[in-house]
Amino acid sequence: MKPVIIAAGIVLAWTIGVALPLDAGDAKVSTIEALYAGKDRLKGQRIQIHGKVVKVNNGIMGKNFVHIQDGTGAAGANDLTVTTQDVVHVGDQVVATGLVTVARDFGAGYSYPLILEEATVSPANAGH
Repeated sequence: MKPVIIAAGIVLAWTIGVALPLDAGDAKVSTIEALYAGKDRLKGQRIQIHGKVVKVNNGIMGKNFVHIQDGTGAAGANDLTVTTQDVVHVGDQVVATGLVTVARDFGAGYSYPLILEEATVSPANAGH
């Protein structure tokens, strides 16, 4: 197991696997549950997180809304919505890197207590 360090230099959680290289200013968050727990501290930061695509809504307000889960968190804190221009499919294992936004209201019933915006979403490395 390797510690995961957020940008502020605080150990957020432990994770299994190999850390992916990050751009300057990116923080790797180990789980969706940890992201919800630290959302106020991570607000406005670019983070990177792994998950499985469980729902996709393409072309909403010029964005693709992707829901990912990683098996952590209780109901209400186990599903992360990601906005992206990338195209993914339900069942894909992905790495999402984007801006943490808290209490985002797009209007028209699209309101999120936590959302990862302007993300790039790519396939997770096989075997990790």
